[in-house]
Amino acid sequence: MHKIADIEIQHDIMVANKKLARRNQKIFDKANTFSIDVLGAIGSGKTSLIETLIQKMDYKIGVIAGDVISKFDAGRIERYNVPVVGLNTGKECHLDAHLVEHALPDLPLKDIDLLFIENVGNLICPVDFDLGSHIRMVVISVTEGDDTAEKHPLIFKDADLVIINKVDIADAVGADSDKMVADVKEINPDINVIKSSLKTGEGLDEIISAIDGFIKDR
Repeated sequence: MHKIADIEIQHDIMVANKKLARRNQKIFDKANTFSIDVLGAIGSGKTSLIETLIQKMDYKIGVIAGDVISKFDAGRIERYNVPVVGLNTGKECHLDAHLVEHALPDLPLKDIDLLFIENVGNLICPVDFDLGSHIRMVVISVTEGDDTAEKHPLIFKDADLVIINKVDIADAVGADSDKMVADVKEINPDINVIKSSLKTGEGLDEIISAIDGFIKDR
């Protein structure tokens, strides 16, 4: 039986991605653009939240919409007349710093105060891939089950802000939103966790205030 040597490919990929991420953040800083990596599963409400924030926040906003096929979410954002670039990942279940780098020349960064980078709908694949954003915001929904944080702890360890979305239907789907908050806090005790409903408006002011705070503290 032949012995097959292990090749440390993953390590090299991570190192290269980190280097590119640092370069992306320097580009954001030079343009004075605050960037947020928005993560969450399919159906968590990432795109709807971004749409709402575009309408409610007093910033010049831009969006990178990442998905296996990005034209659908990018098309939704285009309706608000803000700069948007769609990034198709094909078979990949996450964005990486290299893909984001390719989108930047197509955005008027100097005219954008706040850039949302909507990652692919997944709570596992994007964890290790820094994009160069200033913060990571994770959106999860009660419809995913109130054990979502317990099942996907890694994505919450490096997050800066967590939104528990669709709390208005928690009872209908048998989910305990308070448990979800507690589970996230167990993983990352210092993180800001906000319960929200885009339908009722619950938590929206808190989300805007939290993002304002990150921008001011940059």
